[in-house]
Amino acid sequence: MPFPTRIAFEQALDILMRVAEERRLPTERVALARAHGRVLTGDVVATLPQPPFDNSAMDGFALRHADLRGDGETILQLVGEQFAGASLDLRIEAGQCTRITTGAPLPLGADTVVMKENTRIDGNRVHVVTAPGIGAHLRRAGEDTRIGDHLLYRGDPLTPARIALAAAQGLAELEVARRPTVAVFTTGDELVEPGLPLAPGQIYNSNREQLMGLLRADGLEPVAWPTLLDDPAQVESALRHAGNAFDVVITCGAVSAGEKDHIPALLQAQGRVHFWKVRMKPGMPLLFADGGRLGDALFLGLPGNPVSVLATYLTLGRSLLDGLQGRVQPRQRWHARLETPWRKTHERLEFLRGRLQSGTDGVLQVQPNPADGSHRMRAAADSDVLIVLATGERDYAAGEVVEVLPY
Repeated sequence: MPFPTRIAFEQALDILMRVAEERRLPTERVALARAHGRVLTGDVVATLPQPPFDNSAMDGFALRHADLRGDGETILQLVGEQFAGASLDLRIEAGQCTRITTGAPLPLGADTVVMKENTRIDGNRVHVVTAPGIGAHLRRAGEDTRIGDHLLYRGDPLTPARIALAAAQGLAELEVARRPTVAVFTTGDELVEPGLPLAPGQIYNSNREQLMGLLRADGLEPVAWPTLLDDPAQVESALRHAGNAFDVVITCGAVSAGEKDHIPALLQAQGRVHFWKVRMKPGMPLLFADGGRLGDALFLGLPGNPVSVLATYLTLGRSLLDGLQGRVQPRQRWHARLETPWRKTHERLEFLRGRLQSGTDGVLQVQPNPADGSHRMRAAADSDVLIVLATGERDYAAGEVVEVLPY
């Protein structure tokens, strides 16, 4: 069955997201400690106001603002103390105050807190030296969250602040999407593991560590398989085992049209190829397929050049994994001004490496790295963003605004 080839980047992304939606991973309930970085699968609605009661925002004294003199010191009678914790149901009358600490419930009758630093204590008398405004240093019940407020939404990635918001509601668990299981393969007779001696014609396997690190940084727990040699039978056996055990199988290399690039033919024969080759630079020989007779996994074949691995994962691989989890909040995409001009001499959409910085005027600026070859890993390591250069040949002027994708 024919499949799209040499397609536009936007078309490839649309296909990835459609398949990810069809293959959405199931939901599971996990403790808050295991929910960090996960994707929420149901809305969270407040059942408790926050704060749940009027309380003090400072260490000091709770009082009635009407008792304060506007033209000098006010002397009040100290009638008790309320610390954070259990409420003592204190009440103050005219001319009285209570000692109070940050977070402690406000006594009945009080409507203001004076900071400790603005008082002087003499036995059971409190001298208010500097009068606060009415309602000063109070946190009112429900001023942050009211019962019925929507706090979190389905598809939200769970940041530490969002986890804290759920914890403040007393929730011990949350419904989240199961994280995809991912198998990682690197391919090629020329690859040698770091630490071993190199023979002529060999190179060290850098793609495995790069891809494993990218996946771990996104909260996943990938499994690295042994390097695949350029042998069709070994490739088929290994991918079949992984395809029956993982949600996603990601390979690096062996997806172009060379004599030793066995993966495209294998997936054409055994699976269902959604597309092969994308009009992007770097990373054109990208392949995406269902496993078919190789298993239920989705197969994402990345190119072998290390910068292509970086660019294709950040732009398409990450989108697939986010989509499988139902993430709706897009990854950050910023805009910055080019520090230097750049000449683009080809038609494909390009993801150029660059370094982002902010000027003293608060404007983001990005410096393109001139080492733009897909094998130039040092340039990628010296950079922290991909600069998006639109399709078509053109000259970019210094100061022109471009889109940037943080690593």
